[in-house]
Amino acid sequence: MFNRIQLLCAVTGVLAVLAGGIEARAYEVVDHSGPVEANGTILQTVGSQRVIAFFQRDNGRCTVNAVVFEKTDVGTDTTTAARVRATLRPDEMLSIDTSDNQILGLQCGSNAKTLTSWIRVTS
Repeated sequence: MFNRIQLLCAVTGVLAVLAGGIEARAYEVVDHSGPVEANGTILQTVGSQRVIAFFQRDNGRCTVNAVVFEKTDVGTDTTTAARVRATLRPDEMLSIDTSDNQILGLQCGSNAKTLTSWIRVTS
């Protein structure tokens, strides 16, 4: 039997899924480059890699956590995942270079209220 907290969590989860408006199937790749607010998730495809990133506000700064992994890792027993953690001042950027000659940038917004990503191809 559910107690009140478990029931509230279950109802909140169902409402979040229904209200999200994003319909995704297991085989679909969903990208979300932001901007996102604290604890929001950035999902980005960069060449052959996927990035999952989020941030928390910390004394007017963005504490960013990102995980980078090969798309081919999904559904296998191997992993190439690497975690990146950095604290950025407002408007400061973190660049993650990939093996596909692309750069993923994560930028802390003004007043550390948002995080945005961008991709640039290098030559």
